[in-house]
Amino acid sequence: MEIKHITTPLTQEKLKDLKSGDSVLISGTMYTGRDAAHQRLVDAINNGEKLPFDPKDAIIYYVGPAPTKPGNVIGSAGPTTSYRMDDLTVPLLELGLTGMIGKGLRSKTVVDSMKKNGAIYFAAIGGAGALISKSIKECEIIAFEDLGPEAVRKLTVVDFPAVVVIDSEGNNLYETERKKYQK
Repeated sequence: MEIKHITTPLTQEKLKDLKSGDSVLISGTMYTGRDAAHQRLVDAINNGEKLPFDPKDAIIYYVGPAPTKPGNVIGSAGPTTSYRMDDLTVPLLELGLTGMIGKGLRSKTVVDSMKKNGAIYFAAIGGAGALISKSIKECEIIAFEDLGPEAVRKLTVVDFPAVVVIDSEGNNLYETERKKYQK
């Protein structure tokens, strides 16, 4: 199986080449955010305030890393269950967010917005946080430091492993693969 290499920013042109089921290695910049951070981002959007990063052509990784051990850039950084962000995702997609990384299913509302706005949902492997953290070369808190692990971080990654679960056309690996094995 071919592994596709992606470099951020994740533009619409790059999205068109990524299909549900593709294994990818991502290099470049991505941002972190979980429930509490997403609520603050959406509140800022609703209040017409500037966001701590430009979501256009960006990737958000749903992660709350473990404490950083001495000599490391970041602690174990495994994915968070994505549906927890579903109620707060559409406003970011409407501002041009093109990539999300997490684990688990997404709502129909999010998938419909991904198709409308051109975005991809990647899965990272749950339970592999220590391994994933090795692909993170730089980590800087850029917003909401009071949220601790849920603060928004700017990450520089090299060969971050993920799988395209839902592509920009709405093809969903969780659905297509399940159908193959149903009687």
